[in-house]
Amino acid sequence: MDYEAFFSGHLRRLHDEGRYRVFAELERVVGAFPRARFHREGEAARDVTVWCSNDYLAMGQHAVVVEAMQAAVGAQGSGAGGTRNISGTNTLHVALERELASLHGKESALVFTSGYVANETTLQTLGALLPGCEIYSDAFNHASMIAGIRHSGAVRRIFRHNDVAHLDELLAAADPARPKIVAFESVYSMDGDVAPIGELCDLAHRYGALAYLDEVHAVGMYGAQGGGVAERDGVLDKVDIVQGTLAKAFGVVGGYIASTAATVDFVRSCGAGFIFSTSMPPAIAAGSLASIQFVRAHPELRTRHQERAATLKRRLAAAGLPVMPSTTHIVPVFVGDAALAKQASDLLMDRHAIYVQPINYPTVPRGTERLRLTPTPLHSDEHMTRLVAAMQDVWQSLGLGCRAAAE
Repeated sequence: MDYEAFFSGHLRRLHDEGRYRVFAELERVVGAFPRARFHREGEAARDVTVWCSNDYLAMGQHAVVVEAMQAAVGAQGSGAGGTRNISGTNTLHVALERELASLHGKESALVFTSGYVANETTLQTLGALLPGCEIYSDAFNHASMIAGIRHSGAVRRIFRHNDVAHLDELLAAADPARPKIVAFESVYSMDGDVAPIGELCDLAHRYGALAYLDEVHAVGMYGAQGGGVAERDGVLDKVDIVQGTLAKAFGVVGGYIASTAATVDFVRSCGAGFIFSTSMPPAIAAGSLASIQFVRAHPELRTRHQERAATLKRRLAAAGLPVMPSTTHIVPVFVGDAALAKQASDLLMDRHAIYVQPINYPTVPRGTERLRLTPTPLHSDEHMTRLVAAMQDVWQSLGLGCRAAAE
């Protein structure tokens, strides 16, 4: 086989479809968020405004996080020294897991190197080792959940997105004796809609299933202490296993699960993705712990974040831009074509020094391509004014049908 020709041909098709991914080279500047320095080969770096970061609360540059990480590096060095089975469990891992268990009102928690690994490992381990397990997965679940379910070898059932009645129909047809898991997310990151968590959990339990909830795009940002949508909605006790991330609202990196002590210990003892992965460096654990404690104690961050998202949606709509319906902090703006989405992103950067990455297939279905905006507490009214004007200019340039501004 001509491997180079195969690879080149596939990449050429991605280019032709407008789906080839180009990574912007950005240099984050501590204390300047949402400003960053954009580097392009052969050109001097220039300042741009970032509008698509998942560092939702800007905790990645917060002094309390940076100082905690610096102190941990000074005290313990850079790496963890290996897997926790080989090198032991660092005291900061223990403290972080206790904090996470407390955040979600669970007995125990377990930290992984990423949210992807947490989902894949946990669902693969449970699906493979629960005898005859069936896993019921929301049609819009994240790729990491899909990968874990597939690799488990368990029977897979897909229910229509957020469709409780369809899930009921599927569960009713199942063997009552077989172990089951119902897996879904709280906030779906591309559309910004929210699952009916309480209803899904009640239904799962009615049929003897475990309720597995991915709160990756909600932890830190919803609930009195930032425990996610389940905390906000008063249904934390109904969720059997919570999965979350340290890389978004908490501004660091890593993933975790929280559940009963026996469930967490089972995954810790049997999950290959945990057992054979080098553990989180002490500085990452220290920064994560400091961030969680700060976010829990400062609900005004969540209030400001929600206000910024609502304000941006209102201003985009008033300007005639096709902002898609969303009940959360995710602000998607419809384009509907991969090539045009890429052109819109490029024009925003080149003309207006605004960075927004296009979202194309397979992240979203073909024909629903979009720009995904994520306002933070540090995006000002002035930032929004510049963004709205820039998007109107780009939409008009590309013939995307932007109406005249109504502001």
